[in-house]
Amino acid sequence: MSNETGTVRLHRVLKAPAARVYKAFTDKGALERWIPPYGFIGTIHEMDVRVGGGYRMSFTNFGTGSSHSFAVTYLELIPDTLIRHTDVFDDTNLPGEMQVTVELKPVLCGTELSIVQQGIPAVIPTEMCYLGWQESLEQLAKLVEPTIPDHG
Repeated sequence: MSNETGTVRLHRVLKAPAARVYKAFTDKGALERWIPPYGFIGTIHEMDVRVGGGYRMSFTNFGTGSSHSFAVTYLELIPDTLIRHTDVFDDTNLPGEMQVTVELKPVLCGTELSIVQQGIPAVIPTEMCYLGWQESLEQLAKLVEPTIPDHG
């Protein structure tokens, strides 16, 4: 088994304004809702949205009850434009630090979203990361794309 880490790159166009997409990446309730892949419940234990801050999150397998957790540290935050953070798994079998860069760009029909995740532990196949991200981004689209007026 090689010790080389993996990288995944994702690209989506969301029919939503950049501010709403950015909010989905920095709001506790939103992250708990869209980040966990299908079949998992996400819990954020503490959250501090500022450079040097971050959050701890666990994913619990709804079927089996087992869970794993990771810590995120924000390196750069430019509202509605850019988020850079590191991810570290609590599990010592998944060593190293992943770097995640999220770029948002307003386009004619909404927001262009580019995500690069680098330093994925060698034991995690990159195709499994793609699969997880695909599910997460599908849930993200369902959260940010509807424009639902308040009744008042």
